[in-house]
Amino acid sequence: MKQKRTFSRYKLASADFTFPLLPHDNVLDLIAAMDLDGIDIGLFEGRSHLWPSKEFKNVSKSAKTLAKKLADRGLKPADVFLQMNPDFIPFAINQPNKARRKKARETFLKTLDYASALGSPHVTTLPGVYFEETESKEDSWRRSQEELAWRVEQAKAHRLVFSVEAHVGSLVPSPGEAERLVTSVPGLTLTLDYTHFTRLGMPDDAIEPLVKYATHFHVRGAEKGRLQTSFKKNTIDYSRVLKTMRASGYTGYLGIEYVWIDWEHCNESDNISETIQFRDFLRAKM
Repeated sequence: MKQKRTFSRYKLASADFTFPLLPHDNVLDLIAAMDLDGIDIGLFEGRSHLWPSKEFKNVSKSAKTLAKKLADRGLKPADVFLQMNPDFIPFAINQPNKARRKKARETFLKTLDYASALGSPHVTTLPGVYFEETESKEDSWRRSQEELAWRVEQAKAHRLVFSVEAHVGSLVPSPGEAERLVTSVPGLTLTLDYTHFTRLGMPDDAIEPLVKYATHFHVRGAEKGRLQTSFKKNTIDYSRVLKTMRASGYTGYLGIEYVWIDWEHCNESDNISETIQFRDFLRAKM
């Protein structure tokens, strides 16, 4: 097992879905070689290395196999992120379709079992969307609250922390709406990613009130009009973010989360170089 260096305050992770063109074992090798502390596991049906439909054929076996691979490389699981479809609408947690909501609940329970067996302390999903063609915004919002409240209770029973990521296209596309949702569901937390708001031109000071609700955090470069950009072009003041985290008592991971997909220009980055640059910047500031 590799001997890791010790750094103050926060642990750093990278997402396995940052490097989709490599076999998964090689991704784990790469993240370990970058001397990161942990890994965010993406269970993204149809677009990540590990698909729920495959991993959940035998939840315990799959999770324990992955846990051994991580331990052999000196990595800790930081988060398990569930998405049931490449498009986040068909199985949104607040789908009006009852059969799809039922399947989403069943898959979430398997995700909790998987995360527990893996040794992950944290699980993330998406918060839902508005279905304005078939119902009012109020109905979509209420159903999201109900589904999130159920998930919070299920996660508690597994002794796991549960959060949602406010994102472009969700029913919480702004910091104010994200805060409204998280405060309306007792026990709900955020996987906070400034970049979804920065893309819309929102300044850091409009986003940072959300830090106090965060239990996981995503880091990457962004600027107005770009959800993902290089370290050099990034406009988010991560020095300020770290100060806000320290003031709020944040204790979670910082997950450096570059992605490589044909969406929002997210296939135009050198993910290895950008991850390393943010790693070095964050450690220097911690």
